[in-house]
Amino acid sequence: MTESETVTLGHLVDSGFCVLKNNLREPLSKMQRSQMKEGPLYPYYGAANAIDEINDYKFEGFHLLVAEDGTVTSNGIAPMLQLVDGKFWVSNHAHVLQCASKWQTRLLYYLLCNVDINPYITGAVQPKLNKKNLLSILIRLPSSNIEQRAIAGILSALDDKIDLLHRQNETLEALAQTLFRQWFIEEAEDDWKEVALGDIVKVSIGRTPPRKEKHWFSTDRNDVKWISIKDMGDSGVFIFNTNEYLKREAILNFNIPIIPKNTVILSFKMTVGRVGITTEEMVSNEAIAHFTFEENTPICKEYLYFFLKDFRYELLGSTSSIVTSINSKIIRDMNILVPPNKVMLDFQESVGCFFAKIKHNQTQIETLKELRDTLLPKLMSGEVRVRL
Repeated sequence: MTESETVTLGHLVDSGFCVLKNNLREPLSKMQRSQMKEGPLYPYYGAANAIDEINDYKFEGFHLLVAEDGTVTSNGIAPMLQLVDGKFWVSNHAHVLQCASKWQTRLLYYLLCNVDINPYITGAVQPKLNKKNLLSILIRLPSSNIEQRAIAGILSALDDKIDLLHRQNETLEALAQTLFRQWFIEEAEDDWKEVALGDIVKVSIGRTPPRKEKHWFSTDRNDVKWISIKDMGDSGVFIFNTNEYLKREAILNFNIPIIPKNTVILSFKMTVGRVGITTEEMVSNEAIAHFTFEENTPICKEYLYFFLKDFRYELLGSTSSIVTSINSKIIRDMNILVPPNKVMLDFQESVGCFFAKIKHNQTQIETLKELRDTLLPKLMSGEVRVRL
């Protein structure tokens, strides 16, 4: 078994393994950030992601951010973590840690991925991981520096491969989207007709059982995947996983529409304009629309995907807030250009290989993530040893 010791994060800071750099954080209002847009721009990080870009930075190099408040967990258990590199600014919503070397910062990231953060969180309404509780987090650390480096190397190699596949998919999607814009925006013919989207596809909306009735919800993979807007943000083109599931009894009891496999879906409330394609039968909440094709639907799913990705949803709003003004009727009434059948078939043939490769890459990503998440606790506990 791997020799290891259980220590607090505070011990790692005191021993010099890592440095807590919260003193360099500085929150900026939206107004302040709007006045910092000239010249080179750098990411401005919040609790869970980069929320803006500004023309100044407080940090440089490879760092680990740990969410302090707001979204403090990534999956309901582990802390919300961000590995960031380069020059950037951090608000007061994330703790900032840096180790002496890049591999040690990565190791700390993996160590924290293996922690249940819930006992350290305070605040019922606004969850918070304060500095005192952050430093009290217990971490199981392999004693051998050589083994620490080897574990970080193995897990980093998996993450690097995942990152490469993500970047390949971004390139493939961008290529397909370029063809869409060229064929159907730049070279669109005047005699192509426009129709209401609801006239050529069936538009349905998801549902949410009463949140107070927790027995309808599940984290059991044997239940039905229930898509949220966050899930769409976490996915690529294709939706493989969800954070929550619904019991089949809930689907029947509340008459929740089943989304067929290979269905294009759209978020149209709260965060508007996220688009994805299902990979199996799923369900969703009421902020997501589903577009089911009929036998005589004159467009292909790839075309609809990019139409929804490119659509200017701000033009649909009749109130000051686009978040509250879009509803399912407006979605059904959206005008969509219908090219001739041959043009549509040629486009589908041209981009089909891109979508197939993207889906293949996403399948590989899911396999690598599962391998990484399975290895992580076993490497930390010594159940799986690293050959040195």
